[in-house]
Amino acid sequence: MAYPITIDALRVLDAIARKGSFAAAAEEMHRVPSAISYTVHKLEEDLDVALFDRTGHRATLTNAGHYLLEEGRQLLEAADTLARTTRRVAQGWETRLTIAVDALLPMQSLFPAIQAFNEMAVPVEIRLLDEVFTGPWDALHTGRADLMVGASREIQAPGHYDQITIGEVPFVYAVARDHPLASETQPVSEDRISEWPAVVAADSSRQLPAGSAGIFSRQRTLTVSSMLNKIAAQKAGLGVGWLPYHQIEHEIDQGDLVTLQLPVKRQPVALCMARRQGDEGKALNWFWDYLSQPGYFSNWLDSP
Repeated sequence: MAYPITIDALRVLDAIARKGSFAAAAEEMHRVPSAISYTVHKLEEDLDVALFDRTGHRATLTNAGHYLLEEGRQLLEAADTLARTTRRVAQGWETRLTIAVDALLPMQSLFPAIQAFNEMAVPVEIRLLDEVFTGPWDALHTGRADLMVGASREIQAPGHYDQITIGEVPFVYAVARDHPLASETQPVSEDRISEWPAVVAADSSRQLPAGSAGIFSRQRTLTVSSMLNKIAAQKAGLGVGWLPYHQIEHEIDQGDLVTLQLPVKRQPVALCMARRQGDEGKALNWFWDYLSQPGYFSNWLDSP
C-alpha cells in the first residue's frame, strides 16, 4: 500500500517553511525548483488538500499545511532518531539498559554516572529499578535487568555472573527521637525491642525465594514498599529496625532518629555489582567500567 506522505515530502515542506520560498528550499536541498514544486503538487494531489495558498505574491501555508508541517516535524525527528539508533545498534550499543539498584544503596549514587553517560549523547534509554533484598538478584536472573548494583554478596542467584565488591554498608538500629526506646538504658535487650514492630522493606523478588533480616523473635512487623518508606516510618515512630547508616546520617545529626546500642552488633554487609557472564553491550560495559572506578561509591559506602 502506497502512502502519500513520505519522509522526503515532509523534508521538502519543512525546508520551504524554514527558508521562506520554494527556490530557497531547492537551493538548500540541492535540487532544481521544479523538483520541489512537483513534490508539493504531488503531495497535495494525493492528499486532496491545498497545503499552500497561492493567491498572493508568494505562496503561504494554509491551515492544513501548518498542521501537516507541525505533525510532520515530529515524524522527521522520530525518523532521524531511528536512523541514529539503528547505526548505534550496528556499532554494538543497546537500545535500552536496565539497572537494578538495591535499596541499601541510594538511587542518587548512580546519578553522576548517568550524567557522564548522557554527555556522550548516545541514544540509549536508561531504566533504573528500585529493588529490595533478593529483588536485585532476581531482576538479573530473570532478565528484568542487565546490571545489578548494590546487592548483598550474601545473597546469590542461580547462574553464572561477573561480580565485584563495591563497598560495605554499616547498619545502626534506629528509632524516632520521641520513641520510648530512645530514653532506655543502653544496651537495650532483645526482649524489650521485640515489644515494638520492626519496620521491614518488602522483598521485591518475583521468582527467587523472598527473604528478610534483622527481625527479632516474636517481633511484629510493619511492611513497607521501599527503604525510603522504611526510614519515614521509623522517623514517624511507627516501628524500629536496622537502617543503613549513610542513608540516615542527616536524620541522626538533626536528632530525628536516635541510634540504640544492642547486645550484639550487626556486622557491615559487603555489596556487589554483577552482570550475566557473556553479556557485552557497549552501554553495559561503559557503566561496568565507570562504576568500578576506585572510590566511586565512597560517599555512600565504606571501603571493603
